[in-house]
Amino acid sequence: MRGMTHWLRWFALVCCCAWLGACSTWPGMTQEAPRLRLSPASLGRDLAVVQNMEVEIKGRTMSFDAALEVDQAEVRLAVLQLGQTIAKLTWSGEQLSTVLAPGWPEMVPAEQVLSDLQYVWWPRVCIQAALPPGWHLVEKPLGRELMHGERPVLSVSVLRAGVIELRHLGPGYTVRLHTDGDQPVFVATP
Repeated sequence: MRGMTHWLRWFALVCCCAWLGACSTWPGMTQEAPRLRLSPASLGRDLAVVQNMEVEIKGRTMSFDAALEVDQAEVRLAVLQLGQTIAKLTWSGEQLSTVLAPGWPEMVPAEQVLSDLQYVWWPRVCIQAALPPGWHLVEKPLGRELMHGERPVLSVSVLRAGVIELRHLGPGYTVRLHTDGDQPVFVATP
């Protein structure tokens, strides 16, 4: 049990660094990628996928599993490590609910996890409609880029079948999703 508590604290610290890093700016950057809170129904389909997520920041990589389920009413996300559920998130389109394991820092915002997954899985048109003025999403057959003016801020790319990479260019961290089955659908922007 002591080993699990130590590991959970290390995991929480790395998560905290990654997600808090998303809140800082870098030279020449005017803003962060806006956090998305798109409705579950706007996905346009039901989705159930188990993904291995690797978060890489400053040369360190951590890995955990994420079970994502979406239907017309809810987004449900369970984060698992070593067979233990360490976080649960439920988003109804109006209310975000989280349950975090003891030792998980409150500073790790569940909203960032939800937003990252919505940038990967939700349709471009839904994301674009939610963006503030000055932001736009450019879509290519194997990915998309979130732009603030002419500057890329966030990049989503299919590296190969079953591997999707999400790069936060300002804070400098990367999330890789390894998934079997469902894949996000990208269509080149006209």
